[in-house]
Amino acid sequence: QVQLVESGGGLVQPGGSLRLSCAASGSIFRISTMGWYRQAPGKQRELVATITSGGYLNYADSVKGRFTISRDNAKNTVDLQMNSLKPEDTAVYYCNLRGPVAYWGQGTQVTVSS
Repeated sequence: QVQLVESGGGLVQPGGSLRLSCAASGSIFRISTMGWYRQAPGKQRELVATITSGGYLNYADSVKGRFTISRDNAKNTVDLQMNSLKPEDTAVYYCNLRGPVAYWGQGTQVTVSS
């Protein structure tokens, strides 16, 4: 059984930074692609960034150069460092593990507002 628990969301002013963290249970973490997705009110859930077990990175165009995804296989964690935040980054952010099935965390709210 895989469980994903996100933390680190909150309210930040435009131009600020936040760091999200996702702690995963289960031994398949090390061999799985991990990702962060987000869903804004009235919009579909969208990919933000992914990182494979080998460290290959993929980012949505809207966050390239501002967000950085990383993982620590010893701690079973995946982080998302978000810099230069914009109001349009406001959303619920979800951690994802791409295994035999997709696993999702409960989500953490990020609000960018002055």
